Amino acid sequence: MNNHIGNVLLAGCMALISVSSVVKAEEVGEVGVDWFGNDIIIEAIQDPDVKGVTCHVAYFERGLIDRLQKGNWFEDPSNSSIECSQTGPLQVGDIAKGKSGEEIFKSGKSLVWKKLVVKRIYDEQNRTLVYLAHSREVSSGSAKMSISVIPLFDGGAEASSRESAASLENAGN
Repeated sequence: MNNHIGNVLLAGCMALISVSSVVKAEEVGEVGVDWFGNDIIIEAIQDPDVKGVTCHVAYFERGLIDRLQKGNWFEDPSNSSIECSQTGPLQVGDIAKGKSGEEIFKSGKSLVWKKLVVKRIYDEQNRTLVYLAHSREVSSGSAKMSISVIPLFDGGAEASSRESAASLENAGN
């Protein structure tokens, strides 16, 4: 019995650790769009592995009256938009370099199955970071998506941006 309790506690601790490592978004705006309580929410997300990049994600959040009228109570639409900006000197950490990139943020948009996801993809040839916002569903994917790009080199960019791009190129060798 004690071994079972220990396993349950260990699993709970591991779940807390995995939840705490997820990037948290900070709500920076909320715009009411109608009388039914539907809103557009705007959140700021700091890239955990690329210091100096902030992404703003906007998405639609249904109000209670809209949920009661239309049914489908436990789900928000898949629509989202993203814009990322260099908000400080770029410092690129250990990031995935494959074509599928890596997930830097996710947020539930339904009770269980639908998630709003932000992925970062390193475009080595063009020396850019591509941020993709899309929804992920278990049964049917959504074609609604939005991208934003951060160049890793530019005459106006910080020197650390060029150094970060150089370190990415050297890391691949």
